[in-house]
Amino acid sequence: MKGQSALETVEAVLPGGAVRAFPRATPLSAIAEAFDPSLAGRAIAAVVDGVEKDIYLPLQQSGRLEFITPESPRALEIYRHTTSHLLANAVKDLFPEVKIGIGPATEEGFFYDFERAEPFTPEDLERIERRMREIKKADHPIRRIEQPKEEALAYFRKLGDNLKVELVAEKGGAVVSCYRQGNFMDFCTGPHLPSTGAIGAFKLLTVAGAYWKGSEKNQQLQRIYGTAFPTEDQLQEHLRLLDEAKKRDHRKLGPALDLFSVEETAGPGLIFWHPNGTIVRQILEDFWKEEHRRRGYQLVTTPHIARDELWRQSGHLDFYKENMYTFEIEEAGYVIKPMNCPGHSLIYKSRLRSYRELPIRYAELGTVYRYERSGVLHGMMRVRGFTQDDAHIYCTRDQIVDEIKGVLDLVITFLKTFGYDRYEIDLSVRDPAHLEKYAGDDTGWRMAEDALTQALESRHLSYIRREGEAVFYGPKIDVRMFDAIGRPWQGPTVQFDFNLPQRLGIQYVAPDRSQTPVVMVHRAIYGSLERFVGGLVEHYAGAFPVWLAPVQAVVLPITDRTLDYAREIQDLLRAAGLRCDLDVRNEKIGAKIRDAQIKKVPFMLVAGDREAQSRTVSVRSRREGDLGPMGLEAIRDRIAQMDGGRVLGP
Repeated sequence: MKGQSALETVEAVLPGGAVRAFPRATPLSAIAEAFDPSLAGRAIAAVVDGVEKDIYLPLQQSGRLEFITPESPRALEIYRHTTSHLLANAVKDLFPEVKIGIGPATEEGFFYDFERAEPFTPEDLERIERRMREIKKADHPIRRIEQPKEEALAYFRKLGDNLKVELVAEKGGAVVSCYRQGNFMDFCTGPHLPSTGAIGAFKLLTVAGAYWKGSEKNQQLQRIYGTAFPTEDQLQEHLRLLDEAKKRDHRKLGPALDLFSVEETAGPGLIFWHPNGTIVRQILEDFWKEEHRRRGYQLVTTPHIARDELWRQSGHLDFYKENMYTFEIEEAGYVIKPMNCPGHSLIYKSRLRSYRELPIRYAELGTVYRYERSGVLHGMMRVRGFTQDDAHIYCTRDQIVDEIKGVLDLVITFLKTFGYDRYEIDLSVRDPAHLEKYAGDDTGWRMAEDALTQALESRHLSYIRREGEAVFYGPKIDVRMFDAIGRPWQGPTVQFDFNLPQRLGIQYVAPDRSQTPVVMVHRAIYGSLERFVGGLVEHYAGAFPVWLAPVQAVVLPITDRTLDYAREIQDLLRAAGLRCDLDVRNEKIGAKIRDAQIKKVPFMLVAGDREAQSRTVSVRSRREGDLGPMGLEAIRDRIAQMDGGRVLGP
């Protein structure tokens, strides 16, 4: 670089602090090679001052530089996004008349939406995947092209891709970025892999319907789903987990285990809890109530409907009306409640509260209703009617850190109790560049963010700070639980609210007798009983631990001669508070055992003539197999100990 002026050079600063100067416009790939020759063949993209860039682009100004390799956390999205373009390329090659929509990467893989008169068939997917492999093998360079918006519009108009024209018109700036590979070009912000040959292992999975831009008012498209990974081994492991996930699907196991159903006569998105499911739900409710009472919460119950004026005051009618069910009574507008917080706040406001009464913690298992499009409904996970385990804490600013600590302790207790040993925590805060988007003053936000941070750190809980992901009314903590096969589930949440206390005038009388706004916290542990139970079904593959199992034991008489003895066994276990069924069907004992195993009953108690004479049962355990003969009191005490001890494990 000797002899070059500062204007002709730029400095690249790596995460470890290494700094080197390069001629301006040096390609990022060349900079990677200069720092570490082994990076040259592995770097797929770069991050320049926090912005992801294609690896072949020039570095135009000094900045912090991080290279993305296939092992980097950011890499998977780039692989998948690039593969979605490969999919669109192949579809256009095979079906030129098809109009292309959008193709993002997702947590599970990628998809691309297409407008086509004829439905894609499984044979079509096979052809498309073969064509994708051909394009990959051709190793076309993938290059970013920036052009005036009108040129991009003209290009897609000439192709007749009206969906892409609409996207460019709506989302494109004065200069539009597109990516070209071979004869295919798509509107995209990138980044992408440097060539089609760099794409890793991929697999097309399914086809589903999807409305353009997610609106039922628009035309229906066909969405092809796929997944992609840097290596074939990673892909095969993912496909294995997908197969395992199918076996655990609560939409199949739930009805098979007689837990719940969705009845077409009643309408989509509404869960009917069967006796077995209601037992599981009741166990969750009882445990929830017990833990909340122990920790100073007061249980409340609020109506399912309220005048729309309440929801107007709270702001929900302005922000969420399209998701709310409204109706009229005697010419007055009413709302079926979509959430419980305004009702809890009305209970708080029913009389003037002193600082001496705070904190006040209201908790409710409140059933709420929200309109969800039919296309997004998904078993118990996404429904229109669900029961939230809502709680709201009203306190002073001095009390808030201790209150958040208490909530975190409760969260960890619940996670461990239900066997979620792995979890991740996000701390969502304001976007510092756009403070105007948030309710509340700067002092309040700093207090809230500091309180959440201090509580997390005091409990030695690691977290990821996510700027710009707070909701408009306050910062929040979100917990993702990972199930037995490593999938994340939406878990507990803790949210500050500066909006509702202000809108509803929620205050307390301070020591100086002034009326002061409360600090208000929303928090939920289960989230919703429906989603939590659906997740438990998949976490345990339907084989609940003994304390959660709707049927803990089933008595299986070998012949009608031992029916009376079998009923005696059932009565003994039920008298001990255990959940015991009796199979009185005229079936062979092998069939009864097989059916009990399919229903995932923890214990099968076989009663024949020999057992009746010796006052024993032959015990089969779901987990341990044949345990041999046991006395009635012994098996009763064994199940009771497992029931009361909350013995966990999938």
